[in-house]
Amino acid sequence: MVVITSDQRDVIFDAVRTMYTAVADQPEQEYHFPTGRRALDYVGYPPEYLDRLPAAAIESFAGVGYPFAAEVLRTGDTVVDIGSGSGTDLLLAAQLVGPEGYAVGIDMTAAMRQKCLATARSAGLINVDVLEGNAESIPLPDASVDVVTSNGVINLVPDKRAAIAEIHRVLRPGGRVQLADIVVTDLPSAACRAKPQLWAECIVGATTDIDYLDMFRAAGFAEVDELSGLDYFAASTSDSTRQTARGFGAHSMVMRAVKPG
Repeated sequence: MVVITSDQRDVIFDAVRTMYTAVADQPEQEYHFPTGRRALDYVGYPPEYLDRLPAAAIESFAGVGYPFAAEVLRTGDTVVDIGSGSGTDLLLAAQLVGPEGYAVGIDMTAAMRQKCLATARSAGLINVDVLEGNAESIPLPDASVDVVTSNGVINLVPDKRAAIAEIHRVLRPGGRVQLADIVVTDLPSAACRAKPQLWAECIVGATTDIDYLDMFRAAGFAEVDELSGLDYFAASTSDSTRQTARGFGAHSMVMRAVKPG
């Protein structure tokens, strides 16, 4: 296990903010991971869902899977999206829970928060809010939400157990989780994982799918299931990224879980 110091943690978060500020402000640029509508189509979002979302939310999408395949959202739910980015998943969740529901986005990148909230308001969605925060410290009360969703975020988090404990804390009894994230077959070396600047590349900070699911079980979740996997980095335009991903068996998965009630 690699212990991440507080200084390294700050560097990791700074690298992540820099990366996703660029994705927010320069969505037309090419990145080492797929973005925008091309990425949404690749990971499996239904076209009829995408066609009703604002272009500004879609253009800066940087998720790694289709967490809504878990089918856990219900009309009237309160849902929190950890790492809500430009708002693709947050606005889709707001539409699915309906006007009697509520969708809260949490993101630590200011450019993404601003873009997301502006896009929600321009789309006439008043049941949406966006707060500053990160997965290790969710700025919501205990047992205050029905669903937690996230897409390509926990792999970037230094203390994954703390993030999963936070998810458990904010969920009401009987609350549900839907996540898409990057996992690996073979862990990167301790030397690689000790380099904070590499964490924003989405592979170095990832853990194995078995460990990922076991951490949810250890945190008290039940019905923890991996629903699907995808060779996500095969869609990268970077030869070096594809090669690195193959070397570690990096791929995305979609999972769901329940907080016992």
